Amino acid sequence: VHRRDRLRAEKIMQDRLFERERAGKISLEWNHAVDSVLGDDAGVNGLRIAPTAGGPARDLPVTGVFIAIGHKPATELFTGQVAMKESGYLIVEPNSTATNIPGVFAAGDVADDTWRQAVTAAGMGCMAALESEKWLAARESERTAAA
Repeated sequence: VHRRDRLRAEKIMQDRLFERERAGKISLEWNHAVDSVLGDDAGVNGLRIAPTAGGPARDLPVTGVFIAIGHKPATELFTGQVAMKESGYLIVEPNSTATNIPGVFAAGDVADDTWRQAVTAAGMGCMAALESEKWLAARESERTAAA
């Protein structure tokens, strides 16, 4: 989902993206913005996207969300829900990607206001994936014990 009709990323990154689209691995939604992340206690199950030029929003079925942004964190979507700094970066626990909401993890550009580098984001993404897996496993153990 991209809010404009073209990308400003490096050409090599754009080429990789378009190669994945041609291979049918992804689909691009141009001139749209994420209005809300949809889900329930089981997790994310969709995105509501709206055309940037106006018009009705529509829902896309997804099972996860990764928000990639430029130099200003695009965290408005989380205002009033996830604790954040005045600068807009999401607050995570020390040495963790966990936010103030159980089961919600933040990595990369939305949480790293110091380095803001791809290599840091990749490492934090790995941390978030491992922490998410651990969190989900704990929930499964709780459910199994209760049954």
